Order: sequence, then C-alpha cells, then structure tokens
Amino acid sequence: MAVNHPERYGPFQTQCCGEPPPELLLRGIEQFNRREFFEQHETLEILWRAERDPVRYLYQGILLVGVGIYHLRRGNYHGAVTKLSTGLRLLRWFQPVCQGVDVSRLIADAERARTRIEELGPARLGEFGDELIPGVSLVGPQ
Repeated sequence: MAVNHPERYGPFQTQCCGEPPPELLLRGIEQFNRREFFEQHETLEILWRAERDPVRYLYQGILLVGVGIYHLRRGNYHGAVTKLSTGLRLLRWFQPVCQGVDVSRLIADAERARTRIEELGPARLGEFGDELIPGVSLVGPQ
C-alpha cells in the first residue's frame, strides 16, 4: 500500500515484508556487514529513492544505522547519535522481520551501540569497542 506523504517516522504499513529481499538490499547488507559504511549508504540510497512503497523506510533505516557508525568512526558524536536514533525510529515499524532482515535484532544491537556512544560522550568515542558495531542478520530462505 503506497502512501504519498507519510508522517516522517511512521506509522508505516506495507505488504512487502513477506517478499524476498531485493538484490540491492542484499548488496547493501553485505557492504554493511563488511563495515563498508560509505558504500552501503550509496547502495541503499539507490534502493530507498527508487522504492515508492513504505518498505523504503526499512532501507533508509538500515542505511542510517550504517551512517551513524560511519560518523562514530570519524569521531562525530552528534552525527553518530542522531543518525542511529533516526534509523531506529524508522526501523521499529518493520519488526520483527521484513524481507528476511532480522529487524528486531538490528534494533537491539543499534540501541546497544547508541547507548554506549552516549555513555562515552564526545571526548571518549575512541573507547568504543568494535564488538558493539551492529550487523544486519538475514533469516529464512534468501
């Protein structure tokens, strides 16, 4: 069900979550999981901008979580917290699983990362452990 002007952060409703993940989504997830956050942004932006169904906000949410980590790695506290928070707001509408993406797990992992970033604050971002960088998990047949 396409929506012309949805609220910025939902509610989003789509019938597309039961569909298999598009090829560009799979490519973006591979890049995300290789920690190629700039590249995943470029890939998922193509998919997000081309899609008219509200499932586009799933793609944008994943993209923004990756951009948040990109900002973290560049020492940009505000950018990291803001992008992670925005991504999380978008992703919550697609739980638990959408197009094979374990959205609930991504949300939990991204929330842990954001909480740790907030605990560290701008001056201690370098102490963020790479083990807290979220990944995107796929479930079911691809």
